[in-house]
Order: sequence, then structure tokens, then C-alpha cells
Amino acid sequence: MKTYISLDIGGTAIKYGLISDSAEIIFKGSTKTEAEKGGPEILKKVIGIVEDLLIRTQDKVSGICISTAGMVDTKEGSIFYASPLIPNYAGIQYKKILEERFHIPCEVENDVNCAGLAEYSSGAAKGSRIALILTVGTGIGGCIVIDGKVFRGFGNSACEVGYMHMGDSDFQTLGAASTLTKKVAQWKGEPQEKWDGRHVFEEAGRGDRLCIRAIDEMTDVLGRGIANICYVIDPEVVVLGGGIMAQEDFLKGKIENALKKYLVPGMAEHTRIAFARHRNDAGMLGAFYHFCSLRRAV
Repeated sequence: MKTYISLDIGGTAIKYGLISDSAEIIFKGSTKTEAEKGGPEILKKVIGIVEDLLIRTQDKVSGICISTAGMVDTKEGSIFYASPLIPNYAGIQYKKILEERFHIPCEVENDVNCAGLAEYSSGAAKGSRIALILTVGTGIGGCIVIDGKVFRGFGNSACEVGYMHMGDSDFQTLGAASTLTKKVAQWKGEPQEKWDGRHVFEEAGRGDRLCIRAIDEMTDVLGRGIANICYVIDPEVVVLGGGIMAQEDFLKGKIENALKKYLVPGMAEHTRIAFARHRNDAGMLGAFYHFCSLRRAV
């Protein structure tokens, strides 16, 4: 059995683990990213994690698979753009540095694209031909998978849907989970630290009108944004991920109704909404699938 190291580098946490060649996660852990310290410090953490996992596996590793925030040059395995939330992250050359240090093949992909590959390969989008995968969290990220391949666009930055203009704002400013909690805190005149997504949904379940209103506004924005994307790519399935989408029972009907509101009937009838299955493991699994797809092509 071959074993692969896989890391999912996010703004809050670095999730890491060992994956078998049959896509089974055989070990996993997590550590804080401490993104505010910047790209070079994150790179040091990644190197330390790889070193520790190599000790655990007695150096029997066939590849290093990386899922990461930021825009990724998949050929070079490097970051070419990143949010200011991770200072000095652009320019980090994971593939070059890790391959030179450990003499193990390494491949790197954007985290949302990895989530998309995971859901397409063994999750909620399995068996579909064209899938749109959205992750809704602090922002909104997107991935399009067509016949098993991520559509990256000419400059490797396709489907950055969070920046899509909506009125005087953009999709992620209006529809992200972070906006939901900010609204509730503002409307109630309370510190934002008191409110997270889980608390908002708990109170909505108890009938809190302000929480219900905030969720309704968020799902309306999501329906409108998803409809706009659907008019361009006409996906078979739209898979929704991110921590907030654990509230499937509360959200599914609301998002479906919002999508029907903004899509013409002929398209609404054949566009299916699904919720991500792999949750916190999506990045690691998707990085593994990305690695395998490139290595098969060599």
C-alpha cells in the first residue's frame, strides 16, 4: 500500500494527515495556521509537519499533496496571489522547496478546487458531468469540475465567484457566513464575538425573528449568486460546502426556493442543490486526488 502526506492550509488551521492509495485517511491532525505571521512562517510549519509525518511512516511516503488558500500556479506548485489576511504568502514555492528538501514528489492546488475534486470524485457530485462547488465561510469560493477536470481558466483564476459584483457590493460581502453573524450582532447591538453561525441557527430554531431574517437574506443572496453562475455554465449539480452548510436541514429548502426565484423554470428544473459530504476532510482528500490526476498524466 502506498501512503501519501496531505495538508490543507487554511487561514485558521492547517489540517494534515496520511492517506492510502485507496483514498482512505489513516491518520489526521490539525494545528493553528497563525496566518498573521505570514507566508514564510507557514512554510516552516508545513516543513515541520512533513518531517513529523515522515517519522511516523518511517519515510515510506509516495507523495506530498497540498491544498491551500490563495491562487495557485499548479504547474509550478506556488502561490501567485493571496488575501492580505495571509501576509507575504504570494511567492511561496511549495513544490520546489519540499521536493528539494525531501526528494518526494509534491503537487499543490487551491483549497476550493481541492474541495471540488473531493466532492466530484467520491462525494455529493460523484457521477455528474458538470458540477459547481461553492464553499461558504469567511468568504465564498468556487470551483467548476467538468468531466473530472477542474476548469482553471486562462490564468489559473477561474471561478473566483466571491468577487462577482452584485449591486454596489460583491457576492461574498453580501452572502458569506461572516456577514450573517455581523448582521445579527449589529441588529441586536451586541459584540460580534457573542455570535457565531451555530448560535445564529440555534436562536433561529427557537424562533428568533432577527436571526431568521438574517438567514433569509443570506439564502436569498446565495440563490441570486448561484443563479447568475448557472446562467453561464449550466451545471448538473451545485454542491454547497463550508462549516455553515452543516445546517442542511435548515438551509436546503430556503436556498432551493431562492434559486427557483432567480432561475428561469427550464433551468431550475434540472439544476440540483446538494450539500458537501466530506466536510473538514475535503481539502486533504482533494489534494490527494489532484496529485493522483497529475501523476497519471505524466
